[in-house]
Amino acid sequence: MTSHLPRDPAEARAAALRSALVCAAAGILLFQFFGNAARGYIDSASLFYWWGYQWLNEASETQHGWLILAMSAFLFWRNARSWKLEDGSSGAGNPSAVVRPPSSGAIMALIGGLAMHALGFAVQQTRISIVALLVFTWGVLALGGGRRWGKAAAFPLGFMVFAIPLNVLDTLGFWLRMGVIDASAALAQAAGIGVLRNGTQLLAPDGRYQYDVAAACSGVRSLMALAALSLLIGYLTFRPAWLRGLLFLCCFPFVYLGNVVRISAIVFAAQWGGQAWGTRMHDWSGFVIFLIVLGGVLAVASLIRRGVRKEWLVDEEVGTRVPARPASDISALPKPVRSPAPTWIALAVVVLAGIEMAALAALAARPPDVAAGVTLAADGLNPVELPAFVGTEWIGRRTEVTPVEREILPPDTGFSRKLYVGVADQSVQVFLSIVLSGRDRTSIHRPELCLVGQGWTINSATRHDFTHPARPGATFPATVLHVQREVMTPRGKVLVPQLVAYWFVNRDTVVASHAERLLRDAWDRLRLREDRWAYVLLQADAGAGEAQTLARMQEVLDRTLPAFQPLARALNR
Repeated sequence: MTSHLPRDPAEARAAALRSALVCAAAGILLFQFFGNAARGYIDSASLFYWWGYQWLNEASETQHGWLILAMSAFLFWRNARSWKLEDGSSGAGNPSAVVRPPSSGAIMALIGGLAMHALGFAVQQTRISIVALLVFTWGVLALGGGRRWGKAAAFPLGFMVFAIPLNVLDTLGFWLRMGVIDASAALAQAAGIGVLRNGTQLLAPDGRYQYDVAAACSGVRSLMALAALSLLIGYLTFRPAWLRGLLFLCCFPFVYLGNVVRISAIVFAAQWGGQAWGTRMHDWSGFVIFLIVLGGVLAVASLIRRGVRKEWLVDEEVGTRVPARPASDISALPKPVRSPAPTWIALAVVVLAGIEMAALAALAARPPDVAAGVTLAADGLNPVELPAFVGTEWIGRRTEVTPVEREILPPDTGFSRKLYVGVADQSVQVFLSIVLSGRDRTSIHRPELCLVGQGWTINSATRHDFTHPARPGATFPATVLHVQREVMTPRGKVLVPQLVAYWFVNRDTVVASHAERLLRDAWDRLRLREDRWAYVLLQADAGAGEAQTLARMQEVLDRTLPAFQPLARALNR
């Protein structure tokens, strides 16, 4: 399995390039036909299609992906053109140009990319497969172009991470939004403007204006693009990785500052000219964030340049040029090293990719070990129908699933829900909903997404332990969201506060967060166990106070939990 490389550099490079093309072809087949196992929202087996679709879908907020791709391609071309071969020469017609055997890094990247993708496919995490694609691509380039291409491609491929849609930014955006609201309100009050804060709303005491600082105004939508821009400026300016990282970190406080300035400017404009002026400021002030972040990062870069060593700065000629050895000095060249030949590496990658495709096909077609997280109805698809009566105090009214939910979610998603209304006072209501996933993990998601889409504003999130009547004294965790929404009444617009409590349950576990569910689900899928997770949600008016609202929810659960969640799984003692 080992062989000397040809002593002719041109012949060696041609062999390496042919082997790299074979590996690339095997990877393209794998990622095209067995690249994506999560088919709930984007019904395609192609990883390329799944990723590209995110760049076109506004809801993914990753439209900058095309720009990242173009910039990465340019950086690779620039680096490969500027950096010389490991002996310092261009290699063309130079007998001193030594092409060394394929590095262990290239071999590890090719094999590691295949293994990482198998993991991503098994746990239905397409983003892991995207990282695997980037690692595999680096291995192909390092195999075909040696150390030169490997070094040239390292940063551009790492830069492509910024083109991956990350749902974690939704959570980050919530806390960023709350911080922006606090700072903007404090700044306005310090300037003598008596602005009032109500959750995520900023409003005038006399009612002349009011603004809801929505998720789009948190700055998280621009965070990835601006973070990528900051890292790019650092890469083109400095050589040490720690200096590039320092400049990258600078973008985060500048993003926060930019949003505080923007929201404050809207409040000031509304104070001086009313709602119309504030709206105009809102429409064009988005550019303020980019100006502050870009200007701030460039200013920090300029300050750093003045105080660092010159060798730490990137000049126009990138890379280190070492004079090529004269032909008379051939005797001083390193002797060929015995190492796996590129042809054998390509053959091994093709075999491994073929085995992986067969294994992934079998995995996708395998009858799963499935158990539902809640009691099933007779049809085996939906959760059991919730009780029509809860004692003598509550009556359950059927609530239909909306056509939008049916259209968006996969067809094997199950539903069961009722609106429980108080017999003595019909204004007292508790909505109970169960959404049961199908085989695809994307059948259910964080309730926060639906709430925001329905017009609710999330003010805060806490944890609460509910009790189960099957085991007195035992509890299970839930997330409680404090939400509000404007409702038009005969008296005008009023804010309606509500509490939303939810948790996720499978055959033997109850967790309170979406992140916990994803981790547990990934582990179960590695064990070839594909549970149908359910998320249970309760929603009720919070006008009577949090304690009383939670007590009403508990009252409904005491009579309904034995019907749909009878085993009281994963209870806390």
